Amino acid sequence: MHPAFSIIFFTSAAGAGYGLLALLGLLAPFGLLPASPLFGFAALALALGLVMAGLLSSLAHLGRPERAWRALSQWRSSWLSREGVAAVATFLPAGVFAIAWIALATTGVIAGIAGWITAAMAAVTVYCTAMIYASLKPIRQWANPWVPRSYLALSLMTGALLLNALLGVAGRAAGWSSLLALASVALAWAAKEGHWRHCATARPVSTAETATGLGHIGRVRLLDAPHSEDNYLLKEMGFRVGRRHAVRLRFITRLAAFVLPAALSLGALVAGPGALSGTLALLAAAAAALGVIAERWLFFAEAKHTVTLFYGAGEA
Repeated sequence: MHPAFSIIFFTSAAGAGYGLLALLGLLAPFGLLPASPLFGFAALALALGLVMAGLLSSLAHLGRPERAWRALSQWRSSWLSREGVAAVATFLPAGVFAIAWIALATTGVIAGIAGWITAAMAAVTVYCTAMIYASLKPIRQWANPWVPRSYLALSLMTGALLLNALLGVAGRAAGWSSLLALASVALAWAAKEGHWRHCATARPVSTAETATGLGHIGRVRLLDAPHSEDNYLLKEMGFRVGRRHAVRLRFITRLAAFVLPAALSLGALVAGPGALSGTLALLAAAAAALGVIAERWLFFAEAKHTVTLFYGAGEA
């Protein structure tokens, strides 16, 4: 698939925002986060700001953005519609949670219930986003359980790294937040490696022989192209990335999204509360952001739609 920047930014930014929002909703009611309204404002503004930025960027990918609201009515059959409904619904408990924490300076019962509902809705929204792609059976790189696993794990990882950075910058660094960041990096790395391994070993969904039904005759090859020049299908669903570039980008993803954040979070844990710990945690979050963008670009670029079989591809 053609890697559109708007979708790359949407899935990266919104995923990080929902991950941070979920952790805030889960942890604040237990008293694990500063009760300060100022910290609550900064944390929720960052989380909701990333979510809003991601959602707005996704509208740029639509041919008629002004009609985006109509997609919400198809929630019975469309994961895209379910994602939109879940995204809108998440703002309701998030608003109650924000009012309780910021305006009322409390993270008690009301904030706790609203926070837990917010966390659940954030997870549901990220899952719906992942299922938009995992439900597309013509693309074998997407139609597998590793896609929602990696989406949820990467959202948790980026959210945990952002939370650790926020605590570090606020001078409230805690050992548990660095450990949470380390654990989430390990989980996301395992999920992503599992997805890559599945894509490398899974058998093609279809070949030129099965697509044409002529496999019993012998090997099928393209005699003449259906079009004299590229069309929409080839531009959007026949994107090709060289193996050399794919290997390089996977190395960048492993380094920036997993190795560096893990090392920097470990450094923040060892350094303890202070300016050094906050700086290391901030660098870990920044490195992960770059790594996830590279990972998401590869996620789209390496996907091969079965329609490419009719344009000369041997398998898909």
